[in-house]
Amino acid sequence: MNPNNNVVILATRSCQHRPVLEKYLKHLGIEYQVKYFENHPEKFEQLGLRHSPNLIVDGEVVFKDMPSLQTLRQTFGKATDET
Repeated sequence: MNPNNNVVILATRSCQHRPVLEKYLKHLGIEYQVKYFENHPEKFEQLGLRHSPNLIVDGEVVFKDMPSLQTLRQTFGKATDET
């Protein structure tokens, strides 16, 4: 997966995992946006999401839960020793 893709975190404001997911993406040098359920409930409904956080890449749901840093590295093609 190309790290220049359109990456969006969809989460609730109270999601305790969102800050960790943001930290992981920053660590990997992946640009992203955060959209909150409270501001965009239609996005959650449109994609059939019921949990938080969710990672959307180019409009497709890639993760409906909290991925590990290793899983994100594999998903975005980042070598373990790169950053």
